[in-house]
Amino acid sequence: MKKFLLTAAILFSLSSVFGQAKKPTIMIVPSDVWCTQNNYMTTYDNQGTEVRIPDYKKAMQTDGNLLLVISKINTLMSERGFPLKNLETVIKDIEQMRAEDNMTSSKSSGASFAESPLDILKRTAKADIIMQLTYTVNTQGARKYITFILQGLDAYSDKQIAGAQGSGTPSISADLPILLEEAVLAHIDNFNAQLQSHFDDLLANGREVTVRIRVWDSSPVNLEEEYNGKELAEIIDDWMSRQTVQGRYSNSDGSENFILFEQVRIPLYTDNGKAMDTRQFVTELKKFLNGPPFSLTCKVMTQGLGRATLVIGEK
Repeated sequence: MKKFLLTAAILFSLSSVFGQAKKPTIMIVPSDVWCTQNNYMTTYDNQGTEVRIPDYKKAMQTDGNLLLVISKINTLMSERGFPLKNLETVIKDIEQMRAEDNMTSSKSSGASFAESPLDILKRTAKADIIMQLTYTVNTQGARKYITFILQGLDAYSDKQIAGAQGSGTPSISADLPILLEEAVLAHIDNFNAQLQSHFDDLLANGREVTVRIRVWDSSPVNLEEEYNGKELAEIIDDWMSRQTVQGRYSNSDGSENFILFEQVRIPLYTDNGKAMDTRQFVTELKKFLNGPPFSLTCKVMTQGLGRATLVIGEK
C-alpha cells in the first residue's frame, strides 16, 4: 500500500511539473505560397528594391474561409495549452498605434535601415513561433477533402523547427473547419511536440539572433581603435562571450567598419524575469560602450525580432 501511495505521489508530482511547463507563444499566418496562389501579395520599396510580401490584412478581410481555417487551428492549439497571438488583432494594433515605420533614420546624417512590414508584424506580435499554414480544398466527385502543410518557424531566426503535412478523408457533408480538423488531428500532437522540444532548447540554451556592428562614416573611431592595448572589435567580442548563454555565438565576418555576429544565443528572460529580445540585448552593449573608457555615441536599430544593429558614431 505504501509503495502504491509513493508511486502515485511521484506520478502526480511529475504531471504537475509537466503541466506547468512554459509553452511557446504562437501566431498562425497563411504561407507565402497560399497568399500567392490566392492573389494576396503586395509590394514595398526596400531602399530602391521592390519586394513582394503577403498582404495579410487583405486576406483576413476578404477571405472568409481563411478566417475559419485559422480559427480552427487556433482552437486546436489552445486546447493543447499553447498561448496564441491573433493575426487579425496584431494587424489592427499596428494600424492603431501608428508608431511603426518601414525606415529608421540617423538623426544626424539621415542614413537608414529598412524594416519590412513582415518584420514589423513579428516585432509587434512578439510570438516565439510563427506557424505558416498552406491548405487546399480538393474535390473527389461529390466529396471534398483538405490537403494541408504546417510549418513552425522560429520568429527570431526564421529557421523551420517543426513541420506536418497530410490530407483528410473525403466527405460529402462536412464543412471546411471539420474537414480541416479531420486532416490535422492525426499530425498535430507530433507537430506540437516538435514545437515544445524547440522551446525547451531555447529555455536551456538561449534564443538565436543576429547582431551587426556598424560604424558611421562620420564616426571619430572605427573598430580598430585601441583601448588599454585592445582593439574595439576585440573588446566587443569579449563582451559577447560574457553576455551570451554559455558563450555561444559566431563571429562570422568583420572589418574595421563592421562585425557580423550570427547564431548569437541570448537569454529568454532578464534577471528580473522579463522577456528578453534582441533590442534589449544590444542596448546593453550600447550602455557598455557609452561608459568609460569608450564614451562612444551609438544607435540601436532593429529589424523584426531577431536582428539588431548597433551603429557607432552618432544617433
